[in-house]
Amino acid sequence: MAVGWAGDNAVNEQIEDSINDEITRARQNVPSGESLEYCEECGEEIPEARRKALPGVRLCISCQEEFDRRHKAVSLYNRRGSKDSQLK
Repeated sequence: MAVGWAGDNAVNEQIEDSINDEITRARQNVPSGESLEYCEECGEEIPEARRKALPGVRLCISCQEEFDRRHKAVSLYNRRGSKDSQLK
């Protein structure tokens, strides 16, 4: 069902584009290269298992958790809004 100037699949395309943008953003934040032996924030040793599991890791677990909390992605849409709000 087409509404206004939007094509039949416009909503699905918008959702797919949003997902692809988020995947691209997440891939840019994945570390690569040589892992550090010591955390660049606190100086604590990064466990060998973590360095092997995540090539290019630069932060210890506790500093990474804090970094993730500070840089949490924010959604600009309310995809779960009521049906009434979508019809307006």
